[in-house]
Amino acid sequence: MPQISPNPRTDLAQLSLEQKAALLSSQDFWSTRPLEEPGLPSVVLTDGPHGVRRQVGEFDHMGIYESLPSTCFPPAVAVGSSWDPEVAARIGAAVGREARALGVHVVLGPGVNIKRSPLCGRNFEYYSEDPLLSGHLGAAHVRGQQEQGVGASLKHFAVNNQETDRMRVSADVDERTLREIYLPAFEHVVTEAAPATVMAAYNKVNGVHAAQHHRLLTEVLRGEWGFTGAVVSDWGAVHDPVASVRAGLDLEMPGPAPENTRRIVEAVRDGELDESVVDTAVRRVLGLTEYVVEQSTGFDADAHHRLARELATECAVLLQNDDGVLPLAPGQRIAVVGEFAVSPRYQAGGSSHLNPTRLDNALDAMRESAAGRGDSVEFAPGFALDGSGDAESLRADAVALARSSDVAVVFAGLAESEESEGFDRDTLRLPAVQVELIRAVAAVAARTVVVLSNGGVVSLEGWHDEVDAVLEGFLLGQGGGGAIADLLFGEANPSGRLAETIPLRLEDNPSFVNFPGEQGHVRYGEGVMVGYRWYGTTGTPVRHPFGHGLSYTTFTARDLSVRATGDDSAHVSVTVTNTGDRAGKHVVQIYVATEAGPVRRPARELRAFTKVRLEPGESRTVGFDLGRRAFAHYDVQDARWAVAPGDYLVQLGENAATVIDEVRVSLAGDAVAQELTLESTFGEWVEHPVVGSTVLRELAAALPEDQGSRIGDRPELLQAVRDVPMKRVVGLAEGNVLDETLERLMARTRAAE
Repeated sequence: MPQISPNPRTDLAQLSLEQKAALLSSQDFWSTRPLEEPGLPSVVLTDGPHGVRRQVGEFDHMGIYESLPSTCFPPAVAVGSSWDPEVAARIGAAVGREARALGVHVVLGPGVNIKRSPLCGRNFEYYSEDPLLSGHLGAAHVRGQQEQGVGASLKHFAVNNQETDRMRVSADVDERTLREIYLPAFEHVVTEAAPATVMAAYNKVNGVHAAQHHRLLTEVLRGEWGFTGAVVSDWGAVHDPVASVRAGLDLEMPGPAPENTRRIVEAVRDGELDESVVDTAVRRVLGLTEYVVEQSTGFDADAHHRLARELATECAVLLQNDDGVLPLAPGQRIAVVGEFAVSPRYQAGGSSHLNPTRLDNALDAMRESAAGRGDSVEFAPGFALDGSGDAESLRADAVALARSSDVAVVFAGLAESEESEGFDRDTLRLPAVQVELIRAVAAVAARTVVVLSNGGVVSLEGWHDEVDAVLEGFLLGQGGGGAIADLLFGEANPSGRLAETIPLRLEDNPSFVNFPGEQGHVRYGEGVMVGYRWYGTTGTPVRHPFGHGLSYTTFTARDLSVRATGDDSAHVSVTVTNTGDRAGKHVVQIYVATEAGPVRRPARELRAFTKVRLEPGESRTVGFDLGRRAFAHYDVQDARWAVAPGDYLVQLGENAATVIDEVRVSLAGDAVAQELTLESTFGEWVEHPVVGSTVLRELAAALPEDQGSRIGDRPELLQAVRDVPMKRVVGLAEGNVLDETLERLMARTRAAE
């Protein structure tokens, strides 16, 4: 759907200043103010993004009060691991259909914030630690949803990566890191999918509240990216309504906000705020009425539940599978252990908490699947989620069951009380009672499989090497129980890949020493080295790398081909073959590595991916066009994206840590030569592409013979002054004998630029 435009039926001249200012906040918790005279209706917004949280009674933003039943699809943490934009698009479309049926015009989501720390309490609502993956999945979701006539709200803009002190904390981040890590996903969704709205975050960015950040909301979002929709605040994120409107915020949520309306009116009358700015914001808010279309009669809840189950199978990640214990062979005695098997953890707490239309549990689904295979499925809870009950007795019963079985399947993870919007975690460890259960079962069972349910990654240390298989389900939505049964019994082939790294230790994470900050500030000291970029660059070992995931079949990738298609672009192709005995899906991952240019680059960065379904023995060649941004870094000196001339390695990765093949490509890059000044360092002078080769010779010629002849005799002195501004270096010479020479050289660099 194209971006919305101001409604032509709206004549703002008919409205008073007070009326216009009032339109900049909603009429209640979820809906905008209508305009009866021109016939403009109220627009209903509600929480998402993996379902529709439509409240019709008491309202809240934290999922406390009940909402109408809707399908709970896999949350973003799971969709991220699908590495499949089609999965995201199908969820977006289904959410759009349900929103139409429930009278909702804008569903809040998707969230594309980066998983900077695995402790972030809201990581379940975000896709990945990588902006390329997040951006492509987010854009697919927006397109799918808006094709149904329901607007999306891209969130949380920007640099919103923690829950601790989230209403006040200042995310202090340098410009290159902002541009390369924390903005690209938003940029991609805005420029490729045109969301109806963008939601301004709670936090500050470099000391300025995101909801009143003129540079982000107006200069970057609208000026650079061309966004024409409405900017809405996160619920309660507006601190200064006048500053927010001036910065580019259009709609304060929730309302009504009579005091803020009064302040806006007074600011206009006092000359502090131009009325044209108010008019522009009002037009954007009223433009959202284009999404108020005829409400549909309902949605097919059964079909959507089947879809939720199908898509959930695409999202789970098979982390470990020793000796092919999975899929489970028929005719076995299966011990199902763990309370999560009957009390599924399928979504997280907070504003996206849904009231599902129905809910599968894994135990029932496994028994249904096992009925025709000759399997027996017995259950022991093993532990209590609320801590009640005799832990030793529950564990003993589970161990006894596991001992008498052919295979034990242990369901473990995090309860909703242990991760939610509103607070961050303080550990990656599973609860001790679950770790003890896993180890006790593994000690007696012939084979042990662990199925995990968690919104953020958990540590596998202390038990990983004692079990045979690990299936990471993350949060799979209301059909997750059935999806897990499909995967365990081989009715579906796992194809998920990790969208975030699982470290060996929390202390290994690059944000560890700075997260979640102190005294109102959190310093993004790791810069661009976020997630796998850090682990790969520093050589820090991990338990499972970004991009890791196993299958029940095998694949080979060969014939990697790379050819430059311009000074700053290339085409890549690779042939993938299913060498196993069952159909499956493989994720092709293309990374780029380089040492070209003036900045430190990560060891490699994801630059393209696709998910390919292949029958046994089938081959397919896939191609990728790597544009300028695949090779660029953000040049903070020139405030632009730059492609440095030089060599780039295009790498085919099994994951971020394992390179299968690589091809070197040389790019001419940008021919722009920076102008030299006397403030430029000696090193910048001698390395300049235009004059660098002649600097030493021309300086020597301009100096007296006894000085000039010795200028190149002391390389250690030249190295010592490498980072010294040229004006300080030449100040060591007597008189102004070098002035004319330096001015001539500087003029040559100005001409080249």
